[in-house]
Amino acid sequence: MSTTPTGIAPLDDAALTVLLADWLPGQRWFADKGREVAGVDIACRTALVEADDILVEHLLVDVRFADGPVERRTRRYQVPLATAHTLPKDRRAYPLTPVDESGDPVGDGPVVYDGLRSVRGTQAVAEHLAGQDEVGDLKFRLVEGATVPTGEPGRLLGGEQSNSSLVFENELMVKVFRLVQPGLNPDVELHAALADRDCPAVAMLRGWIETDRPTGPGGEPTTLAMAQEFLAGAADGWAMATASVRDLFAEADLLAEEVGTDFADESRRLGAAVAQVHDDLAAALGTTTRDGTDLVAAMRARLDAASHEVPDLGRFVDGARAVFDMVASAGPVPVQRVHGDLHLGQALRAPDRWIVIDFEGEPGAPLEERRTPDCTVRDVAGILRSLDYAAQHTLVGVEDRQRRFRAREWYDRNLDAFCTGYAEVSDTDPRETDALLRAYALDKAIYEVVYESRNRPGWIDVPLGAVERILALD
Repeated sequence: MSTTPTGIAPLDDAALTVLLADWLPGQRWFADKGREVAGVDIACRTALVEADDILVEHLLVDVRFADGPVERRTRRYQVPLATAHTLPKDRRAYPLTPVDESGDPVGDGPVVYDGLRSVRGTQAVAEHLAGQDEVGDLKFRLVEGATVPTGEPGRLLGGEQSNSSLVFENELMVKVFRLVQPGLNPDVELHAALADRDCPAVAMLRGWIETDRPTGPGGEPTTLAMAQEFLAGAADGWAMATASVRDLFAEADLLAEEVGTDFADESRRLGAAVAQVHDDLAAALGTTTRDGTDLVAAMRARLDAASHEVPDLGRFVDGARAVFDMVASAGPVPVQRVHGDLHLGQALRAPDRWIVIDFEGEPGAPLEERRTPDCTVRDVAGILRSLDYAAQHTLVGVEDRQRRFRAREWYDRNLDAFCTGYAEVSDTDPRETDALLRAYALDKAIYEVVYESRNRPGWIDVPLGAVERILALD
């Protein structure tokens, strides 16, 4: 346990783990919502700031669950915490301990709250990065020649689901990976590989934070955070696409290409950017092949599990299996490192180019799986499914045949534009990989059916309709 000679008395491990067990499930980034927390253990506790009025600590905690597969019974999370006499002015500090309306503690003892909401804590992160320091088990690494702004506190971005990102002076972003798995995070690994290729379609890597735990000296370090260039003013791909669809619906007498915010040119440029990323990853990290049967093994398993959970999928099972069988019988398929979880929200439109972000893959998947070479069509299918969602996002629960026709027009136009842009850079046109593209798009849509059934039942017709169209049953 950390100790401090200051006026702030830190909670002991036993008291803190009780608070964490209650607090963690309510956090937006907690990846195990809905599971029963059996207990929390503190694996590592390191002081980053020790002052008379505040203590900021970095914690790695192991959350134990009463359910789930054996390999998921314990999951490690990264939880910076601040201990002080009162909450900061930011009332979104997410305290672990009870506070009154003024932010003062209820009863004796200090206030404990999210350390990434602490001004002093975020300043310490930037200072340690700039100094390439080693603090306890934490190692702060900086890319040669990179700079880090210090002095100003970090601003915590909102809206993130899996991680927490701090922005410093609109120049640097530090992404803290909340769910921690042993080994090198693909976000750092692939950004470093793309930096070596001077890839224009990614933000510049500046550094990262790592620890030797749990592997120990000589083992592969575990990535805790990544620092990269922040693109102030960049537009979100999802926001741009959905605005285009809304404007199309507002102009009832115009074709999609006649609307001022037509998205097709942007889709073509985005396709070219994704192809550039794929080509640079192949050049940097190489290519290989995987047997088609191996590629679709996980797809078949997801189909079986999904059809059991969502009975409405039952009528599509035979058709889906036939699509996967086509890939399985095709023999070896070229594979390489890919993004793995690509959608419009993972693309930013800077003034001069598209930028692809968040290369960590599906955060809840095992790290080994996320680092396994896959077919580039997976990323293409991810964008195409995202375009379909953008086209239909205002039509959920709405019966309007004209708008549905126009949404389909918008989607088809942008699908072709994206694939055209991709083919302009790559040797491959995704439209010519019919069996693979259908299989990956179908797999993604089946995943979406399960997600919507659990979280947004009113949206389930969007992916169900996609499954039907992919199987040509409509």
